[in-house]
Amino acid sequence: MATQAPPASNTPLTETPDAIVVRFAGDSGDGMQLTGGQFTLSTALAGNDLATFPDFPAEIRAPQGTLFGVSAFQINFGSRQINTAGDAPDVLVAMNPAALKVNLPALKPGGLVIVDTGEFTKRNLDKAKYDANPLDDDTLAPFDVLAFDISARTLEAVEPFGLGKKDGLRCKNMWTLGLALWMFDRPRQPLHDWLNKKFAKAPDIAAANIAALDAGHAYGETAELSGPLKQVNLPPVPSDPGLYRTITGAEAISLGLVAGGQLAELPLFFGGYPITPASAILHHLARLKEFGVTTFQAEDEIAAVCAAIGASYAGQLGVTSSSGPGIALKTEALGLGIMTELPLVVVNSQRGGPSTGLPTKTEQSDLYQAVYGRNGDAPMPVIAARSPGDAFEVAIEACRMAVKYMTPVMLLTDGYIANAAEPWKVPDPDGFEPFPAKFLTEPRGEVLEPYKRNENGSRPWIKPGTPGMMHRIGGIEKDATTGNISYDPANHQLMTDTRRDKIANIPVPDQEVAFGKTTGKLAVVGWGSTYGPIKQAVRRSIDKGCSVSHIHIRHIWPLPKNLGELLSGFDRVLVPEMNTGQLKTVLRDQLLVEAESLTKTSGQPFQIAELEEAICAYFDGVPGNEGGEVRANEQQLPSPVESE
Repeated sequence: MATQAPPASNTPLTETPDAIVVRFAGDSGDGMQLTGGQFTLSTALAGNDLATFPDFPAEIRAPQGTLFGVSAFQINFGSRQINTAGDAPDVLVAMNPAALKVNLPALKPGGLVIVDTGEFTKRNLDKAKYDANPLDDDTLAPFDVLAFDISARTLEAVEPFGLGKKDGLRCKNMWTLGLALWMFDRPRQPLHDWLNKKFAKAPDIAAANIAALDAGHAYGETAELSGPLKQVNLPPVPSDPGLYRTITGAEAISLGLVAGGQLAELPLFFGGYPITPASAILHHLARLKEFGVTTFQAEDEIAAVCAAIGASYAGQLGVTSSSGPGIALKTEALGLGIMTELPLVVVNSQRGGPSTGLPTKTEQSDLYQAVYGRNGDAPMPVIAARSPGDAFEVAIEACRMAVKYMTPVMLLTDGYIANAAEPWKVPDPDGFEPFPAKFLTEPRGEVLEPYKRNENGSRPWIKPGTPGMMHRIGGIEKDATTGNISYDPANHQLMTDTRRDKIANIPVPDQEVAFGKTTGKLAVVGWGSTYGPIKQAVRRSIDKGCSVSHIHIRHIWPLPKNLGELLSGFDRVLVPEMNTGQLKTVLRDQLLVEAESLTKTSGQPFQIAELEEAICAYFDGVPGNEGGEVRANEQQLPSPVESE
């Protein structure tokens, strides 16, 4: 999406800003993800641009009211184009003390805090490690505060429907959503329709939730508060004509894979095993059977990838998906896919690691694994999506490369892309060039040569059972022409070099500059989900007079042929990534680029301010950055003067 202007710092909601960041936070049983998701829907219907960031605990149900059980959903929306979920929230809705304690440090000074006083009991305060009630001391002094008993008002709203206290309090999130809809002038009817559909078999529950939603809306409309609660209307963002929808990265990848199968004129087979945050792809694809999609939930990760390889051998487009730990289990089978030279798409939705790590948090720490992480010399293309919407096109590109070059392809996303949502203009299907798969149905010469290669270096794809086309395939090295098992040293050298060269010579588009000029003092090079914050930080820095550009890499392996020359036009190269410097190592390995890292492995995305501070540290004379010093993850980045 296009560039976002910097947020208006500390703009009170009594004025009309062009973008607002709202964070809903509560216990993991309070329905914050559902609340955020439905507020996102209403925001999209209002025509605002938006970006979201769901943030929830890994535990299926953490102990109620505890700090590690807090679930949050942040949305940045406005009347201008948006491409990050925002740095500091303008509004924090905290449903209990733990949610307040965990999220208050992120709130913008002067921001609005909405709290449910009904949850601020001594027991809940103790669970949140509060020595005193923050509503009674000066903890919230830097903020506007709206504190009232949401729990009691919810129970009052649902009383006519005969719900017990426990069931009634489950409607609290709808009451809160109703208040948010009033605050930002959103229609309620789409939410009424959604609740009636969701609880079609339990109309009383639907009616109770609608009553709670309407009561929250009415509270904002009729309370006539003289305090901080004001209604704000953000007009729709100017946009090109077309059909739009909100989409998450997982949905975009699923649709892109289906589109890739259609463009290849192949049935799509997906073999998967549940793992956070990759499971959503299996869920979405399972609903698309009418497009020739077969989904298979295997008993483990190894079975899932082997089934996908088997499907490709049989003449379908095999796809598998996982996160880092599951990709590790699939590694031997990926080597088999590379040795047999069969098309296979492997989606890695990265999460915090190593091992189980941070299952519901985001990271970019599987780059080494994707590029180097297999036994033997086993190269495969690696590409990365930069946003939820971009994941659709990247999935199609992965399918194209797999089919055209007869190879497994690794598609990298991460937890942020997979779970985040943004408006997406539905593309014209006719705008994508088909790449129909071609199967060899008869020998090209007097005898069958299953490893005779075409102009792309790809061996022929032969469906098993094709008359007269019996051939051998498997994980043991094959003769370069006949496909027979071969232990000949010269043949293995030839086949290893051939597989390497096939991948290395795949033509990928020349690298372009995402924002800024093609030469300058500093290039900020990113990949994956860092796209939004890097682009905005670079834009702000250019506005301050800094000679900086943003370069964002989609094709990680092989790298674009012009990348080395492009980077040589800059004095310095900074690589921000959510790992300990993996892309920087790849750039050094392949291009001898002396880049510097800005690393972050907190499980949270980069903030624009973090990147802007790091960029400004390279330049003298920038207000507030004369010292040329910045820290990220306790790592000091040298200024040009210090390095020279």
